[in-house]
Amino acid sequence: MDLFAVVDQVIEVLRSRGRVSYRALRVQFHLDDEALEALKAELIEVHQIAVDQAGAMLVWTGDGGERSEPLHRPSPSTPPSQIPEAQWPQPRTEPHAPEAERRQLTVLFCDLVDSTMLASQLDPEDLREVIRAYQTTCAEVIQHFEGYIAQYLGDGLLVYFGYPRAHEDDAQRGVRAGLAMVEALGTFNVHLAHERGFRLAIRVGIHTGLVVVGEMGGGTRQEQLALGDTPNIAARLQSLAAPNRVVISARTRQLVGAAFDLEALGLQTLKGVPTPMPIYTVRGERAAESRFEAASIAALTPLVGREEELGLVLRRWAQARAGEGQVVLLTGEPGIGKSRLLQAVRERVAAEPHGRLSYQCSPYHTNSAFYPVIQHLQRLLQWHHHETSEARLATLEQALRTAGLPLEEGVPLLAALLMVPVPERYPPLSLSPQRQKQKTQEVLVAWLLADAAQQPVLAVWEDLHWADPSTLEPSSGCWTKFPRPACC
Repeated sequence: MDLFAVVDQVIEVLRSRGRVSYRALRVQFHLDDEALEALKAELIEVHQIAVDQAGAMLVWTGDGGERSEPLHRPSPSTPPSQIPEAQWPQPRTEPHAPEAERRQLTVLFCDLVDSTMLASQLDPEDLREVIRAYQTTCAEVIQHFEGYIAQYLGDGLLVYFGYPRAHEDDAQRGVRAGLAMVEALGTFNVHLAHERGFRLAIRVGIHTGLVVVGEMGGGTRQEQLALGDTPNIAARLQSLAAPNRVVISARTRQLVGAAFDLEALGLQTLKGVPTPMPIYTVRGERAAESRFEAASIAALTPLVGREEELGLVLRRWAQARAGEGQVVLLTGEPGIGKSRLLQAVRERVAAEPHGRLSYQCSPYHTNSAFYPVIQHLQRLLQWHHHETSEARLATLEQALRTAGLPLEEGVPLLAALLMVPVPERYPPLSLSPQRQKQKTQEVLVAWLLADAAQQPVLAVWEDLHWADPSTLEPSSGCWTKFPRPACC
């Protein structure tokens, strides 16, 4: 691809996302070192619409407006009276600092454990390499969840979720980022232990509250910082966390709902905070069927004003139970009650014999093949984190037997999908990637049809706009081959 075409595309990516890592640019545009340096020079020095951050990513600094078209340059011999007024030189004015904003932020504070001891054991140059690698690892995770790194504080990171771009689930994004940073550091430690003989550990504290975000500093040193007690509380919470643990406040816990498995640590006194605060350690993410279920920690209020829509879905369900398969598409703006309507449908049909399938698509896994299917299968098979591969394989075999599906073909395909080692008693898969994907889809559909032959099936796909291409692909039409469908 032409370099200037790449520049134009990267500008659009930066304008929409705010930041992008060099690693992502290399992968997306197949850039070598020379091309990447030329791209950085165009964006940072020539166009001056981006800055380098920690040698790991580009951060958008443009105004988000359209780029002006180049003007026709008059020759030196053109008389001043013939130069159009629009091309007269304009006086340069200093840009005004953006107004400070009052908004709610989820603030994450991360710090290394025993960094002082680490500094005493390593040469400063070696220490710099280790810290930069650790920061790059964390920055990639934070970018994945669209967080904003406000400051690198030595070996610590101050991160905002909800600025400059707000999301409806910023608190969950922050907690997921904290857990993912701990997990990514575990992978990083494998190489670090092999090369240098030690491991790193981090502590993470997260708090949500009101702040004022604006430009701070003087001279050439300007930063967008959030002021208020929220960042301070996040830092205090970090100091209370055990190594490689994430600690959150009660306010953040209220916003994340039931999405995570939490351990209450009771009331804790934080320095500078007048009253003790309840805090929680995050053990991991819960296996909730949907975002709506994960966000609901209290009893639901009655459904009001949706009788017509509820009646329509229930009528379609009655047709599905009679053997006439139905598909109902619910669309609308976020927050209008689509998930609440589906929950009401589930409640209405709960007393009827039926199978229930739930597939939750994710904004963080739009490029992960079959992500909602894999999550559904793991919940269905009730796998636990510490189960052996043999135990997981036995559960998969039993589920396929119950569905009446042949193990010789189904087990190798689904085990590969679920990343479970296949024993030698099964023949190895000798298929092209495309053929293996198609055969996997056929097994999944056969499993669904086997369930539907036994009883009506209510299959719900949530947030389908986030589904990955493999999940959406109707390979050979296998997703639509339902001879006697009984699903809705």
